[in-house]
Amino acid sequence: MEDGLLDSGGRFEEYAQDALDSLPPDLRAQMSNVEIVVEDEPPPGQRLLGLYQGVPLTRRGSYYGGVLPDKITIYRGPLVRLYGHDPETLRREVSRVVLHEVAHHFGISDERLIEIDRY
Repeated sequence: MEDGLLDSGGRFEEYAQDALDSLPPDLRAQMSNVEIVVEDEPPPGQRLLGLYQGVPLTRRGSYYGGVLPDKITIYRGPLVRLYGHDPETLRREVSRVVLHEVAHHFGISDERLIEIDRY
């Protein structure tokens, strides 16, 4: 990572795990066939902090099976560049992005997240 920015000792991954741990146990138990990964940068030309790829729980039917896990990717580089000047701000923003992408796993759209003031 760039000099002067936080994230030594795996703190970023710890922040992401803390966000997952903050979910109520019943919601965590409902998360199904999804993996959460941290990557350094989004694909070239894409300005992303996180990305959900998969079939939301609300769209899975009896046909759903034998598929690769959904993937939630959290991009360390942009988050650290934007918020790495302060550990608490970085922790809060990593949490926000993780929970935003988890909401997509549960079938909640960006439009609905804006409606409920959670975007």
